[in-house]
Amino acid sequence: MADFGIKAGENVLFVWDQPSTPTTLKQLAEELGTIVGSDGKVSVENVERLLLSSHLASTFDCVVSCVLADSSTVHSSETLAELARILKPGGKLILDEAVTGGTEVQSVRTSANLISTLKLSGFTSVAEISKAELSPEALSAYRTATGYQGNTLCRIRISAFKPNFEVGSSSQIKLSFGSKTPKPAEKPALDPNTVKMWMLSANDMNDDDLDLVDSDALLDEEDFKKPDPSSLTVPTCGEGAGKKKKACKNWCQLLNGILFTCGLADELEEESKGKEKTNLPKSACGSCYLGDAFRCASCPYLGMPAFKPGEKILLDKTTLTDA
Repeated sequence: MADFGIKAGENVLFVWDQPSTPTTLKQLAEELGTIVGSDGKVSVENVERLLLSSHLASTFDCVVSCVLADSSTVHSSETLAELARILKPGGKLILDEAVTGGTEVQSVRTSANLISTLKLSGFTSVAEISKAELSPEALSAYRTATGYQGNTLCRIRISAFKPNFEVGSSSQIKLSFGSKTPKPAEKPALDPNTVKMWMLSANDMNDDDLDLVDSDALLDEEDFKKPDPSSLTVPTCGEGAGKKKKACKNWCQLLNGILFTCGLADELEEESKGKEKTNLPKSACGSCYLGDAFRCASCPYLGMPAFKPGEKILLDKTTLTDA
């Protein structure tokens, strides 16, 4: 019992299983009672009845489970979770279980799997205390209880602890993110009107009490009418009654931050070129541009130099002087 770590005045639960005899059960219970003394208490519970018991949560300082030599119980996840529930925060669990040193089967676990199951059940600081061979009587009882027929079984004793807190408990944690900014000696005074404007009452969060504004109520009947396409066009330069179109300097209007150009200067230039071509004399034969050798007596280009088709004829000062 010395390796159990039980102290005087503690509340201990002793869990047993078949086929333990009443004599061995009584002997172990008396030994535990001697350790805890008159200020402590020892309770005895069968492992098969543990889940049906009425033990309150966080009742026991220590639980000793199936440590008798003839025990053959495999602690299920539900049993381990119940043991964690009835232990006090920081309480200790001591259990014995037969494990296999070979391949794990359904009815028996390896030591690593048992330790992993204890951790998943909420226990911490899980450690193996001792390992021993099974006695012939224990091996026979174990094979009868589980149906396992292998020869690689051994018995290990494991200790584990419940965390120092209950499931669902909370605690404040102070976090530090570097040096703190020194607080001013006096807080600056705030304008009462500004404070009132930015204050949000808890009642304001209730949707039933909020006076919400319908967005459709902000629109007039004119806003729902489809606009006339002609009203969406940008007016051109010089547009209006009694006004002559006059090209501006390559820009017209700055509307909503966007510069609109009309290109009226290019348009008027194209119109001017078209008029010049229209005012040119028309050639009947189509060969007048080649020179006088190809022109007839009534040719409008008679006496003028040759030119390219469509080109305007310009006479320099030297030609005019010679003439």
